[in-house]
Amino acid sequence: MPGTVAGLLYAHEKYGKLPLPEIVQPAIELAESGFRVDAHYAEMAERLIERFAENPGWKKRFSFVWERMLLEGEVKEGDLISAPEQARVLRLIAERGKAGFYEGEVARQIVHAVRKDGGDMTLSDLRNYRPRETEPVRARVFGCEFVGMPPPSSGGVTMLEALLILEAAGYDAQSMCDDSHDAHLMAEAFKHAFADRSMWFGDPDFVDVPTQWLLSHDNIVQRAASIDFAHTQPPEAYGLSPPAPVDGGTSHFSVVDAAGNAVACTETINLEFGSLVGIDKFGFVLNDEMDDFLTVPGEPNAFGLVQGEQNLPEPGKRPLSSMAPTLVFDDEGLLAVAGASGGPRIITATMQVLLNVLAGASADEAVTRPRMHHQWLPNRLYLEPGAFVEGAVRAELESRGHLLDERGQIGNVQLIRRSVSGWDAACDPRKGGKPVGY
Repeated sequence: MPGTVAGLLYAHEKYGKLPLPEIVQPAIELAESGFRVDAHYAEMAERLIERFAENPGWKKRFSFVWERMLLEGEVKEGDLISAPEQARVLRLIAERGKAGFYEGEVARQIVHAVRKDGGDMTLSDLRNYRPRETEPVRARVFGCEFVGMPPPSSGGVTMLEALLILEAAGYDAQSMCDDSHDAHLMAEAFKHAFADRSMWFGDPDFVDVPTQWLLSHDNIVQRAASIDFAHTQPPEAYGLSPPAPVDGGTSHFSVVDAAGNAVACTETINLEFGSLVGIDKFGFVLNDEMDDFLTVPGEPNAFGLVQGEQNLPEPGKRPLSSMAPTLVFDDEGLLAVAGASGGPRIITATMQVLLNVLAGASADEAVTRPRMHHQWLPNRLYLEPGAFVEGAVRAELESRGHLLDERGQIGNVQLIRRSVSGWDAACDPRKGGKPVGY
C-alpha cells in the first residue's frame, strides 16, 4: 500500500504551519523541470538495465521505468530526467489533500496497474488506508537518550539493543571503533541484535513484539556476558538455528528548525525503482514492500535478511522494515538527528555515525568514516574498502574467527548535530546530496 502521501499529509495536518499548496509547489516545479542524473542514479540504472537485458519482456511490462527512468537503456550521468505527469498528481494533492491521491482518477490508475500485473488491490483498500502514529522507543545509553522508530520497523529497537549490549560489554564510546577489540565487540552486538530481530519482530498489531524485554537490563546483561572477547561464535549461538540452504529505493532527510523542532524522516519504495510498476498517467512507480514480509520460510529477502514467522503477510499487516530515524538528546537538549537508506545496513550505519558523534566527531567526519556491518545471517562481517586498512586490525579480526568481506558502501546517512556554534550538518558522500540552511 502506498503510504508516504498519507503519512506526510498526517504530519502536516498535525504539526505543520504553512499552507499545503505552498509546500507542494517546489515539488511540482521539480517534476516539470526535471533533475540531472548523478553518479549514484547512473550506477543504480546500470544495474537495472542489465536486469532488463536478462528479461526482455520487462521493457513492455515496465515501460514507464524503461522509457522514462532509464531512457531506454541509454541513461548516463548528466542526463535530464523529468516527470511532468507527476505534477498533475501533486496538484491534486495540493487541492484535495489525501482524497487527491487515495480517491478519484489516481486511485483508479493505481488499482488498474496493480491488477494488470497480477496483484490484488481495490479502491476501498486505498480509500480506507490510514497512517498510524505510535510511541517511539527510548533508551538511555552512553549518557544520552536515544529515541527511535518502534515496530513494525526493527530499526529503533535493534539499534538500541546493540548500543546497550556495547555499553554493558565495556565498549569505549570515545574510541571511534579504531581497533580490533572494539570492532569485535561491535560485530558481536550486531549479531545478537539481528538474531533477535529475526526471531521476534513483526507488526505489533498482529504479533507480540517483546520490546521492553529486549531492551531490559536482564536481557542486555545476558547478551553482553555471552560475548567471547577472543573469538566469535557460530550463528546458532545468537538465536535461531540457521535455515537449511533452500539495495535500495530508500531516502532519508533530517531537519532542525529555528524553534528547535526536529524531524528524522525515512521513506522507501524498498528496492531501487520499487516494484518497477509505473503509474504512467501520473508519473510515479509503486513500491515492492511485500518483499519485506517473510514469503518463503528459510529464504532470505532481497537484502539477505532471514525473517521469522512473526513477519508472515496478513491482510492489513505492515511489513517489518529496517528504517531507523533517530533523535539523540544529552543533558543540554537535542544533540543529533540522523537516519539512513540502505536496507538492513540502515541500522548499523546510523548507529556508527551516532557513536562517532558521541566521540566528538564533526558531522562530516561522523558520516565519512569507514563503516562495518553484520546482520547475523549471512555470517559475514562486511567492511567498507577504507575500514581498518592500517595496522593488523583485519588480520586480528580474522584470527577471532570473523569471515571478512568487502562492500562498496554500508548505508547512506544524513546527519545534523549540535555544535558550539549552532548546527553542523552533513550528507553522506556515498550517495551525494548536500546540506542546506535557511
